[in-house]
Amino acid sequence: MKQFPPVPRAEDAPADLFDSGHLWIQERIDGLHLRFRLRESGVLEFGGRERVYGSDADDVPPPYHHAVRHVREEFDRDALRASVEAPSSVVFFAEATVRQAIDYDWDRTPAVLGFDVWNSSDDRFLPPDSVEQVYDRLGLAPVNAVQKEVRATDFDPESYEIPDSEWYDGPAEGVVVRNKTGGRAVIPNPDFESDDAEPLSASADDLADRYATRQRVEEVVRRLETRDRPVTFDAVFERAVEAIAREESHRFFHDGSSVEWSAFRSAFAGRTQEFLET
Repeated sequence: MKQFPPVPRAEDAPADLFDSGHLWIQERIDGLHLRFRLRESGVLEFGGRERVYGSDADDVPPPYHHAVRHVREEFDRDALRASVEAPSSVVFFAEATVRQAIDYDWDRTPAVLGFDVWNSSDDRFLPPDSVEQVYDRLGLAPVNAVQKEVRATDFDPESYEIPDSEWYDGPAEGVVVRNKTGGRAVIPNPDFESDDAEPLSASADDLADRYATRQRVEEVVRRLETRDRPVTFDAVFERAVEAIAREESHRFFHDGSSVEWSAFRSAFAGRTQEFLET
């Protein structure tokens, strides 16, 4: 599955990016790189920036679980098959919205925000306007554009001010500037370039007490009922623990964390069962 090419900072980007044409300015999302494609078998294949994951659910790292579930449930396979002759030749690139430096408003932030599409049949990335349309058509949210069709000659990357984020009350992690021929550059927000997360060191039981709240379980139950899905222990537990892996990834999976995720899952499962029984 194709890997996404490195995106240079604006000061290192090819000069012609800002010399002519029109630019799209998109919010840079603070999360984890996700790519996926529909294989000929009809199974969705997923990967991170460097690695392609196997079909076994245990092969996918926990911070990605909410995003993978979302794509599997929402991705319109029939719409893709109807639009291209070789669906497996299309690779989708997105950001799995996972806590790194920014605490987004998780209830309204999409689990996945698509930012690019590669078609190996044409050996090219689609232009940004087409990318936006493709994700809308396939049932997934595209990354939000801050500005569209900005004249390149009118854009000054050195004086550009980072806008507010669409997904929480605060500034964006930066922006990605791109044109319709595949040129890209990133303007990062320097406020988010250092890692100040504190790793977790508490026991699995203590963390389960902290994160397995009745409110969290009830919220999952409400979402399932709203979508007419069965409210079973497995459905509630998996979605609740996926939400924690998403929202607290920067601490649970910090290099300095001493938490064993499987032990936390076991303790969390017990708390979830208690809430459902009462």
